[in-house]
Amino acid sequence: MTSRPRPAWSSGGREVIRGWLADAVALDAAVYAAVARTPTPTLDRALSRVSTAANHSKLWGACALVLAVAGGRPGRAAAADGLASVAVTSAVVNLALKRAGRRRRPDRAGVPGVRHVEMPGSLSFPSGHAASASAFATGVGGRLPVVAAPLHGAAGVVAYSRVHTGVHHPLDVLVGWIVGTLLAQLTTRFAGGLASRAVGRVSGRAGRARGGSWPARGTAHGRAAA
Repeated sequence: MTSRPRPAWSSGGREVIRGWLADAVALDAAVYAAVARTPTPTLDRALSRVSTAANHSKLWGACALVLAVAGGRPGRAAAADGLASVAVTSAVVNLALKRAGRRRRPDRAGVPGVRHVEMPGSLSFPSGHAASASAFATGVGGRLPVVAAPLHGAAGVVAYSRVHTGVHHPLDVLVGWIVGTLLAQLTTRFAGGLASRAVGRVSGRAGRARGGSWPARGTAHGRAAA
């Protein structure tokens, strides 16, 4: 029995994909190096503080607290969506995607010392900070559109700060942002579906209770009471 020859397109397709990946990695390194060597003395300390403030999603927890206190019922619902999105995204990124990516952190060569923040011990790809930032902004913005633009702006600053401080490659941040956005949309849609079903059950029970306490017209009890 002779083995079938492999289609020419399969080996050619793999070569094309390898070429794309190599170019993406080269571009990734070039952008990282360009950011590192560009002098930005007025931004360095501020971006380092922003990056540190977002550790363990503390910044987004503070934002959620402000929304819950000042935003009334809509603000509390938006804060809940944002925090749920962050929780799901953090779990997926740290427990699954980073282990699958297995990319090491940058060596911070050429990054000015004034920008340095603590280098995390976790793997690099994708960026957890960028994923959580975009997840919170997406989760809250979907429920409370009036704050979507400023939150996405703040999330973008946090995401960029991870490259500026030298702890992430740009591609880590880009993929983390996309992952956070998608997971937030899935989380809020799933949570919204559960809430709708719960409300439907409560409403149905309340309707049945009212129907049992007030006799329907046409029944024997209803005609006797008429």
